[in-house]
Amino acid sequence: MNNEPNKHPWQRVLDNPWLLLVLGVVIPLLSYTAWGWVELVLTKPALLP
Repeated sequence: MNNEPNKHPWQRVLDNPWLLLVLGVVIPLLSYTAWGWVELVLTKPALLP
């Protein structure tokens, strides 16, 4: 039984430390990986002498 029926969904997310840990690792991992791929695609090839 749920003893707090009026709990907002975001409050349930913020009260779960394991979910916050996973989100804190996964979100930066995905964002920095995407940023790295974008940089690789947009970087021009080096001009060698």
